[in-house]
Amino acid sequence: MSVFKEITADIRQKIMNGTLKVGGSLPSVRGQADRWGCAPGTVQRAYRELAMQGLITTKVGQGTCVAGTAVTHTTIRHATLVHHVEAFLLEMMAAGYAPKEAEEAMQEALTRWQARFPEPAEAPKQVLRFVGSHDPIIAMLDGRFTELAPDCELSVTFVGSLGGLLALARQGADIAGCHLWDEETNSYNRPYIERLLPGHRVAMVTLAHRRLGLIVPPDNPLDLQDIPDLLRARFINRQVGTGTRVWLEKRCQALGIDTSKIDGYDREVRTHLQIAGAVAEMQADVGLGVEAAALAYGLDFVRLTTERYDLVITDEAWPLPGVQALVEWLKSPDALKAIKNVGGYDVTETGNVEWVN
Repeated sequence: MSVFKEITADIRQKIMNGTLKVGGSLPSVRGQADRWGCAPGTVQRAYRELAMQGLITTKVGQGTCVAGTAVTHTTIRHATLVHHVEAFLLEMMAAGYAPKEAEEAMQEALTRWQARFPEPAEAPKQVLRFVGSHDPIIAMLDGRFTELAPDCELSVTFVGSLGGLLALARQGADIAGCHLWDEETNSYNRPYIERLLPGHRVAMVTLAHRRLGLIVPPDNPLDLQDIPDLLRARFINRQVGTGTRVWLEKRCQALGIDTSKIDGYDREVRTHLQIAGAVAEMQADVGLGVEAAALAYGLDFVRLTTERYDLVITDEAWPLPGVQALVEWLKSPDALKAIKNVGGYDVTETGNVEWVN
């Protein structure tokens, strides 16, 4: 592993295990260079990479520190629009339509709407900010949120589980989507919440348990069955900081697998649907993702584990009407049916609430 990668991995791990806390200062570039025995430019490159991932921030005269994800108004509007469209595409592909057909239909409908109707003036709505890990259920929920809470708007930004928790810590989110596995306790999310949000009271609301595994072409032509088989295939990966990437890196470490030997390990996409899309378009032989994404593209799936995906909600956001509408919906038969219909989920604990701190 290169020194650049070692530095980024070391800092990322210290953020996840709580050694570096939100707002905590990082060593200077010169100090890091002396520690690692490398040029200052190597450290600067690592810091730039971590800043792009939303894990650290650097301010002139104030140094570099651990930071949450900054969610601007522009980001909220763009992310919300993108994930409404993604929810529509997921539904259409599940019904048997090709992405190209959906694109053409969308363009035709847009042209017709623009010609016949002026843009309506909308009353301002309360914006509920979701930041965190990608899941097809979140995309589906985004598309129907106005039905659940007509006076609220859900903004969705997918930055990974770690970025979601950091956004909560910096008050840049109301809800974080999280599925971070802690190897020491063999549990999900709570250990990371306690490390990254000390003193904060938050609720963990279980969205579902979802099946995670290898997404492969139909009939699995390379007979890929487990993590070691990635060494003989073209791989497509999730970005660093995601729960999927954390799980994979810990499994590779436990198995003694050098990830630099996996072809395509550094090729990153931001969602599970993009993983499936890359495999479907033969840009990769395999990716690690949720079964729902494989089903959406008609691909085969090899289950490796079942993971818990929680909505982590701050105590301040808990009373908001949009949050309460969401929590109540998750407990309803309608929610259980909708999630089951996507495929790849266990809804036994969906809607369960557990408070932390």
